[in-house]
Amino acid sequence: MDKKELDLCLQEVAKGDNSAFEKLYKDTVKGIFAFIYGFCENYHTAEDLTQTVYLKVKANISKYNAGTDARAWLFQIAKYTALNEIKKIKREVVASDEQTGRFEAKSYEMQDSPVFDAINSVLDAKERQIVIMHVLWGFKHREIADMLSLALGTVLWKYNVAIKKLQTKLKEG
Repeated sequence: MDKKELDLCLQEVAKGDNSAFEKLYKDTVKGIFAFIYGFCENYHTAEDLTQTVYLKVKANISKYNAGTDARAWLFQIAKYTALNEIKKIKREVVASDEQTGRFEAKSYEMQDSPVFDAINSVLDAKERQIVIMHVLWGFKHREIADMLSLALGTVLWKYNVAIKKLQTKLKEG
C-alpha cells in the first residue's frame, strides 16, 4: 500500500469503515510487527504491542490529519507504544530468559527465509529497524532519521553496514 492509498484508507477508517480497518491491518501488520520487534526483541511482546498499536489507531483515528504522511503517523504510534512498554518493563525490573529470545519465524509468513534469519542473526536492533523501515516500508533515510531521532549520517552509515553484513551472511549460505 503506497502513501496515498494508506492515507485514503485511514480516512475511511475515520469514517467508521471496518473493512478499511481490516485492509489497513492486513497491509501494514508485518511492517509494524517487525518495527516493534526491533525495539523489544521478544516475539510475544512484539505481537502484543502490535495489537495494541492497532487498538490505539482505532481509538485515535480522529487525530489523524488527512493528507499527512500516514506511514509516519502509524510508526509514531508504534514507536511510542514500544518505548512505553520498555519503560514499564524497566520499572518493573523483570528479568527473564525470555527477554533475550530471538524472533521466532512462525508468524506473518516469514518461515524458512534465509533473509529473515540473516536479519535476525547479524543485525543489532537499530540496524534491523533501519533496514526494515527503508526496505519494507520505503521510508527515506531522512524520514528514518527523524523518526528514530538519529543524525542522517548515522542512519546512512548503519544502513550501509547492515547491508554489508547481510550480503556477507547470505553469501556464506
